[in-house]
Amino acid sequence: MTKRVFSGIQPTGDLHLGNYIGAMKQFLPLQEQADCFFCIVDLHALTVPRDPEELREKTLELATLYLATGLDPDKITLFIQSQVPGHAEAAWLLQCVARMGELNRMTQFKDKSQGSDSVTAGLFTYPVLQAADILLYQTDVVPVGEDQKQHLELTRDLAERFNRQYGEVFRIPEHQIPKTGARIMGLDNPEKKMSKSAPSEANYITLLEDEKSILKKFKRAVTDSENEIRFDPENKPGVSNLLAIYSEMSGQSVESLVEQYQGKGYGHLKLDTAEAVINRLKPIQERYRELRESGEVEAVLRRGAERAREVSEATLAEMKKAMGLVQF
Repeated sequence: MTKRVFSGIQPTGDLHLGNYIGAMKQFLPLQEQADCFFCIVDLHALTVPRDPEELREKTLELATLYLATGLDPDKITLFIQSQVPGHAEAAWLLQCVARMGELNRMTQFKDKSQGSDSVTAGLFTYPVLQAADILLYQTDVVPVGEDQKQHLELTRDLAERFNRQYGEVFRIPEHQIPKTGARIMGLDNPEKKMSKSAPSEANYITLLEDEKSILKKFKRAVTDSENEIRFDPENKPGVSNLLAIYSEMSGQSVESLVEQYQGKGYGHLKLDTAEAVINRLKPIQERYRELRESGEVEAVLRRGAERAREVSEATLAEMKKAMGLVQF
């Protein structure tokens, strides 16, 4: 039986190399092997205040980038979360199974709510919505970064608890963390993950960034005071991060790159890494521009929402029946 894969990305900020290497790049082989549902999780974006016009624009931008990186709309289901009502409804049903204590323990909530007295209830409960996103599609595999592993564990716990209380409704999903490229670090601070919410734009390279800016950021990338190129994330995080990016963008192994740069300085490594990034992003950017002008993206999203509604409604009906809700 073909395995089902689900993944969601928020339409906030700009997609960067960390998103591409840690998530989008690994989707390409998956679309050949599995029944893939890729969701733009715009309801999750509402957990903090957003400019409505910007949210609309970023949603379409993200959908276009999914397709521009090589995802085939004939092989995958690409859709916007808010166009499938079952997500919000299933989230409420699962909130009635979730416990306050386990939501209190979510480290992402602690990080995002620190020092704020105006945190929304949505930010607190959004891991339950995330669980609904995944479980509605009877998902087998969820490709996630290390930072989302805790949320997937909660999803599994909620599914198992629901099945115990109400009967077997959900498949229990497994996580899939890529062996390499799962954590691409910031160019300005290689001790922390590359992030679209970083205070400085020097932290990341966006997928739509121009060549001049990419080159400038890599030239200024933080390394160390030595001049030896070796892969050692603990002691040489900056150099190791450049090697990891170069490897992912060029297809060459880290080991071969280390050998290649013996006796060379950090300047060579920075310039060549920038070149590898520019070469990989150029066709993606060209395809992005073509798609935005064609109107094809909106048609793909409409078709995707239809299929997502069909699949999710079947699970939602099972949930309601199991919980004793009257249906006609």
